[in-house]
Amino acid sequence: MKTIVLGGGVIGVATAFYLCQQGCDVTVIEREPDVALATSFGNAGVIAPGYVTPWAAPGMPAKILKYLFKPASPLIFRPTLDPAQWRWIARWLRECDLDRFRVNKQRMQRIAYYSRACLHEFRGRHPFDYGRSQGYLQLFRSEYDVELAQPALAVLRDAGIVHREVSAAQCAEIEPGLRWARQAPFSGLYLPDDEAGDCARFTRELRAICERNGVSFRFDTRVTSLDVEGATVRGVRIQSEQGAQTLPADAVVVALGVDSAALLAPLGVKVPLYPVKGYSATLPVTDEEKAPRAALMDESLKTAITRFGNNLRIAGTAELGNRQTTLREQALQTLLTVLRDWFPHAANPTSAHFWVGRRPMTPDGAPLLGPCNIDNLWLNLGHGSTGWAMSMGSARVVADLIAQRKPEIDLDGLTLARYRQ
Repeated sequence: MKTIVLGGGVIGVATAFYLCQQGCDVTVIEREPDVALATSFGNAGVIAPGYVTPWAAPGMPAKILKYLFKPASPLIFRPTLDPAQWRWIARWLRECDLDRFRVNKQRMQRIAYYSRACLHEFRGRHPFDYGRSQGYLQLFRSEYDVELAQPALAVLRDAGIVHREVSAAQCAEIEPGLRWARQAPFSGLYLPDDEAGDCARFTRELRAICERNGVSFRFDTRVTSLDVEGATVRGVRIQSEQGAQTLPADAVVVALGVDSAALLAPLGVKVPLYPVKGYSATLPVTDEEKAPRAALMDESLKTAITRFGNNLRIAGTAELGNRQTTLREQALQTLLTVLRDWFPHAANPTSAHFWVGRRPMTPDGAPLLGPCNIDNLWLNLGHGSTGWAMSMGSARVVADLIAQRKPEIDLDGLTLARYRQ
């Protein structure tokens, strides 16, 4: 079966890998000159299925208002005249209900845990280094942060997920570098089974494996439209240095992140995606003893601190505003504030390499996997800030569906059908 995957991020490349394993003839189309140069490039790298959480959570609207005018804020809201922004916000507000939050979080955890199992199986067959670390420590700055975390903690308890609520002293035992923090955390939450790794580095290695197994990659190539006849996709129209052409296909997978919505809309396939921008700073470690060993999350400022070998990555901020990938000084200062507060001697802030990416967010947080109303057209999109954590599982699900195999997990609430109800 000739299959085309649109998108060379971790989602698209992982999909190509599993399709190849199913015996498909696979081509990946990517507008950048290599894989993982957009949203997959500078993310936090955390794989924490135990704590994947919808952005639509109880108390989040109030938290947005609380931080709206503060200089160090995990949330930036820039109102625009774009009707799509306000439609998305209206849907998002409905999902902030506690019962909806629990349903959405459980859906996200289902695919995230399956994805981690797929990653471990893959790693057993294809061992390579991608800066992996073990354990995930959440830091609470105040009792208010702990109160906001209670619904998520209840889901962890109900699901039997291994976790420990820890004191400030225990936080420093888990991460000794916190002994040099400017302030002690109020308390923490430790998930020993969660992990982290460099998503872009992993994706580049995965590309090499795919190519050795016959997958073709076409870079510097833009998808202009889909070739559809009689509600069935027949191919993909592209534009590259060689000019415009149409590539025939028996199946097409759309994994273009936020750009998927514009491609699908002319076909009547409406996906509620909006770009919630995230930022990161990557810095070389200058003092090993005073640097973190693994991955942490500042729960108050919703900013992750991750160790990748000799580098630190500080990643966070959710900016709902325009669609441009421009660096905003307020967001960058929030990242550096988190670094200075917890690990002030670990790295030199002047060496920071900054990045911004557009997270493809759905209002309820869960991705969109599987079929749509166009035959042979498949979706693998809408993973928001947890695409790395959900990548391998999402890819395997979609590849199984295309190969007419039953996926290993229940897909209820993970397909476009939930938005048609």
